[in-house]
Amino acid sequence: MYGNSAGPPPSRGAATVITLRVLYAAAGFLTCGLLACVPLFRVAVLRGRWYDWTAAWVSLPLSIACLAVVGSLPETDHRTDAALAAVLLLGAAATAHFLVLDIRLHAAPRAFTGHPRPPVHAPVAGPHQGPAHPAGFHPPHPAAPHPYAPPPPYHPAPAPLDQVRAELDELSDYLRRHEGRDGRPEGGR
Repeated sequence: MYGNSAGPPPSRGAATVITLRVLYAAAGFLTCGLLACVPLFRVAVLRGRWYDWTAAWVSLPLSIACLAVVGSLPETDHRTDAALAAVLLLGAAATAHFLVLDIRLHAAPRAFTGHPRPPVHAPVAGPHQGPAHPAGFHPPHPAAPHPYAPPPPYHPAPAPLDQVRAELDELSDYLRRHEGRDGRPEGGR
């Protein structure tokens, strides 16, 4: 109904990518590691690898456990310092991991996977040793490989406004054909 698409979907603008990158990084670092799982979940969604998902799910209870230790023990206890250091390192590591992978993923060019080009076969130079044939027999020459055939010509889809006009014209014609004798549509509506 809406025609075929004319290429890959539009990508996000640079300002949107940078804003999202800052928000995800801030979620892990500025919450003192409590939300360190947020950038890790973003990495897991982007890459979809099992160890990214495992790291994201492990970081959530780990940060909660470290903050529970910090909140339940007195400040003079050395375990409080270790738990606070662990949760801050978790937040910093999650943020750094997210930034490195997000920048790498957005820096890699994404090729349009429309029509793949067939490989070009170059002729082989040098003597060709074929099977021996009896005298007087000449085998047919194999057909030379055809060069790359160009893709069919591109016909852009009609503009949405033109398509809507055409559909409205069709609807008007349909309604005119089905009008009742009294000038009102059939059924008295």
